[in-house]
Amino acid sequence: MRRIALAAGFLLRLGYRTDRRRLLTAIVLMAVGYLATPLIGVVLAALTNAAIGRDATVAVLLALAAALLLVFELTMMHFAHLSYFELGDLEQLAITDEVASIVNGSAGIDHFDSPRFVEALTLVTENLIRVRNALESTLQLGGVVVQLGLTSVLLVSVDPWLVMLPLAALPPVLLSNRAQRMIDEAQQAAAVDIQVSRHLVKVATTGSSAKEIRLSGARDAVIARQRAAWAATTGRLWRAHRRSALLRAGGQVLFAAAYGTAIFLVVRSAVRGEANVGQVVLVLTLAVQVSVQVAGLLGMLGMLQQMGRTVERIDLLRQLTAAPGRAPATGPARRAEVSGPPARLRRGIRLENVSFAYPGADEPVLRDVSMEIPAGSTLALVGENGAGKSTLVRIICGLCEPTSGRITVDGVDLRELTPEQWRSRVATLFQDFARFELLLRENVGLGRPEAVDADQEIMAALDRAGARGIARGVPGGLDGLLGHGYGDGTELSGGQWQRLGLARTLMRRDPLLVALDEPAAALDALAEHALFERIVNAASDARGERGMITLFVSHRFSTVRTADQIAVLRDGRLREMGSHDALMSANGLYADLFTVQANAYR
Repeated sequence: MRRIALAAGFLLRLGYRTDRRRLLTAIVLMAVGYLATPLIGVVLAALTNAAIGRDATVAVLLALAAALLLVFELTMMHFAHLSYFELGDLEQLAITDEVASIVNGSAGIDHFDSPRFVEALTLVTENLIRVRNALESTLQLGGVVVQLGLTSVLLVSVDPWLVMLPLAALPPVLLSNRAQRMIDEAQQAAAVDIQVSRHLVKVATTGSSAKEIRLSGARDAVIARQRAAWAATTGRLWRAHRRSALLRAGGQVLFAAAYGTAIFLVVRSAVRGEANVGQVVLVLTLAVQVSVQVAGLLGMLGMLQQMGRTVERIDLLRQLTAAPGRAPATGPARRAEVSGPPARLRRGIRLENVSFAYPGADEPVLRDVSMEIPAGSTLALVGENGAGKSTLVRIICGLCEPTSGRITVDGVDLRELTPEQWRSRVATLFQDFARFELLLRENVGLGRPEAVDADQEIMAALDRAGARGIARGVPGGLDGLLGHGYGDGTELSGGQWQRLGLARTLMRRDPLLVALDEPAAALDALAEHALFERIVNAASDARGERGMITLFVSHRFSTVRTADQIAVLRDGRLREMGSHDALMSANGLYADLFTVQANAYR
């Protein structure tokens, strides 16, 4: 019952904040409509007695009253439906926005690597489409409770023992709660299979992967794997639904016994002359209504239990994305007030014993990494896959907070800045850069949203990225649509999307850090070298004026060797750091990696 109360309270509060007029209108109309239902039984009882007594005038008037009550009930429910139907849509949008804000509103992004977070998010998004039905169940549940109260009063007026009929609804409700818990547990257990099935459907229906599947002959294998995951999901859910149906059926049988007993009692009273025919009709009518109410009540409670579980999962998402407690800065005394990052870097970025572990991980990804990156310099991160390079980039960019240690910018601890303050001075381009299937101006302008309508700035960024030709090739220019996701837009090559990603990066006016995490991994060595050369040239003035640092990750040492400093990571630790010549002279890990790759190109 706790989840039912949780769901009802959540939806009513949300409805009041979203559109209180629609909510209150729906509540009033439904309450009036539900109260009319038992009154129809009262009128039919009086009509029966009038008919038996051959009082035609009264019988006709009562027949008209019954018809009017029926029309009134249907009218009230219709207009209530219009109100809560629209409100349900608004609430669904509001909850969707809230979930999006929770997922994307935290200081870090390490929660995306948490299986618990992904599982909760999957189940929440699965159930968002049921928000409208849950709101309807909440409002109807209130109406049914009021209706059952009035029905109980009317039944007691005939025979006090008949009060047991509404009370007989309790066992079906309790069994329904248990049945719904079984379904929730099955959904929780099937979450991984649901994710696998969704992923494989996406893989099989996305152009970028469908061609590989087709050419490799893997179609049947992918379909078989998706079917297996879906079969596991449906099998588990079917078994749970079957067991829950048996429990619900048991509850209905108990209520049916109570229903039959109520009919027996009133018929016996009529035979004994203790009740008139109208009362028999009243009890029969009310008993049918209670039966319908109980059947509907079970469905409402099941829906609200499910919604309550969704509300709990939303709270779990909020907990998992909450920023951890910020540890006090070590070293120099903290500043009393920090207005933001420095306008110009004079010393640079310093890492002091930085370690990081993802939530739930057994081992840290980074261990006691310390280094200095001088202002105006370029730093390349190299190492084998899994060495911690991308994680280190995320931390320096402020996307994740170190588990221990600290990072300072000209002596200012990043923990003293808000995430927005530091990120506003960081420009990034990642290997999995976003491909926004929006207007061309939006695709580039989102690098600095306030400049999305500034044509000159967008064209300047396209020029610096070597992408002006894309604007000329897209029908409509900056206002042309890209991609085929939801319209007949222009499809771009991987290299063109990448240039737009670079232009988006270069939209930042005054970054202190440009971070590039293998953005050219899909390009050949010459194309990658040309890309980095373009980036370095575009950033040359900023390095002198603002002391901007360029940080990049690459597996190609022909690109890496151009950096002022090279940091070599292995197993999450900083093993070596220095210039290309110095590291080659040291004949250590970097020299080994460089030699192996150089030999491969011979």
